[in-house]
Amino acid sequence: MQSAQDYCKEHKLQLTPARRKVLELLLQEHRALGAYTILDLLREAGFKSQPPIAYRALDFLVENGFAHKIERLNAFVACSLPGTKHSPAFMICRQCEIVAETQSPMSNLNLSATADVSAFRIEQTIIEAKGVCNSCAEIEQL
Repeated sequence: MQSAQDYCKEHKLQLTPARRKVLELLLQEHRALGAYTILDLLREAGFKSQPPIAYRALDFLVENGFAHKIERLNAFVACSLPGTKHSPAFMICRQCEIVAETQSPMSNLNLSATADVSAFRIEQTIIEAKGVCNSCAEIEQL
């Protein structure tokens, strides 16, 4: 949370109470949260229960590198490297839906050469891998 506050102060951005609360919720979870789950949690915390509040906060957090959208789940997770430009890879458990963000030199899969040939400039590469986490794998083996 401190790095988000520092980043916002440095870049003259407002970390409004709703944005701060959404980031807190994402940081507390180790799984992706959908917008409506976030909206329910905001309502429980005393915020207005209108979808635009959650979506605007999520858009701000994603745009400024504090959160990522997991397309496969249509949900959001806190970024493990906030404020840095990177190409994350996500490991998503198909059973418990826990999401782990990893960094790998393979995350851009050498697409740069292909993009150069195609006269295309890659701005972002995200990998989402679906599988089973260690905890769920242990349960499967029982």
